[in-house]
Amino acid sequence: MPDSPHSIPDASATSPGMQRQLEIYQLGLSGKKLSVPIPVSQLEKKVAEALTPQAYDYITGSASGERTARANLEAFDHWRIVPRMLRDVSQRDLSVELLGTKLPVPVLLGPIGVQSIIHQEAEVAVARAAGSLGIPFVLSTVSSRPIEEVAQSMGSAQRWFQLYWGKDHELTASFLKRAEKSGYGALVVTLDTSMLGWRERDLQHPYLPFLLGDGLANYFTDPVFCSRLQNSPQADPAAAIRLWASLYSNTALTWKDLAWLRRQTRLPIVLKGILHPEDARLALDHGADAIIVSNHGGRQVDGAVAALDALPPVADAIQGKIPILFDSGIRHGADAIKSLALGAEAVLLGRLYLWGLAVAGEQGVRDVVQNFLADFDITMGLSGFRSGKELNASILAKA
Repeated sequence: MPDSPHSIPDASATSPGMQRQLEIYQLGLSGKKLSVPIPVSQLEKKVAEALTPQAYDYITGSASGERTARANLEAFDHWRIVPRMLRDVSQRDLSVELLGTKLPVPVLLGPIGVQSIIHQEAEVAVARAAGSLGIPFVLSTVSSRPIEEVAQSMGSAQRWFQLYWGKDHELTASFLKRAEKSGYGALVVTLDTSMLGWRERDLQHPYLPFLLGDGLANYFTDPVFCSRLQNSPQADPAAAIRLWASLYSNTALTWKDLAWLRRQTRLPIVLKGILHPEDARLALDHGADAIIVSNHGGRQVDGAVAALDALPPVADAIQGKIPILFDSGIRHGADAIKSLALGAEAVLLGRLYLWGLAVAGEQGVRDVVQNFLADFDITMGLSGFRSGKELNASILAKA
């Protein structure tokens, strides 16, 4: 992509993180501030002011007692970085090669659906921010803007498509063809959401945005889906929503069905939601190109293992044969370093960038992500490391 005033500083620069710090301090000298609060705790509080109670609880809530979401955050405190001194870190290379593509940093923006309840520009705003930073954006099946519109907003920037694999195989194949035609570079198959988790906050309102037609843009613009209706989704939205509800969940899928999925697409297949080492081995056996260790941010199974705790045994099962990505609980640069040290090659941000969207739209996403990357870069340098390749479990101590 062409250079832009918002692009990630060149990895060969003395310190991309320091450059970001100076930008922020220079803003202060002119009496200005970033579009979002810098402390993550303050950012999250600001989100509550920006959204309706229903939307806020939908994006911040988790399954049942929300113990898995808390465990995700607490797991990072079980590990401590052990900094090394007098090591030349004047030049740092944050780049990583992933599925044949070189990325400037080991960070992606993960799939989060129904973003129209957060900001009117929804996924388009996130896509533009990600594209300007050279970071891949993973578009959700249940996005508020269609596959094609989001792709158009990104130009040649890297993008992946996330699939919720429903009952209608012809519809699934149509989604994949649309994603391929629109230049998406990988397929992320979410395995842990064959049905919605028990989410007490949403049930208390009660509020499920899909039943209002939000987050169904890819369905309502799909020729296969529309062929199942007597009238267009615009003419009879209630019928379209009922059809979606009948097709979305598919609890009958098994590992054998991945062979069918492979026949439908040329894209690399990334399996998201792996937590058990045996499932990691099954992913290898069934031809996955990469996996994502994730518990859906704690939104599916209450009392489940923290994603970070699941990472080392999964990495041991994979033995470097395919890339491992990680999400669930990433908030700070140190979290990314610990994830990379324990076996991941890249991390996905979720709620963090969505909070930026809620507070300040596209610029909010950009500012939040740039702050995260600056934190990551500075923490890496201060710990004595020049690239992610130097990170392994030996740099950590158990708390």
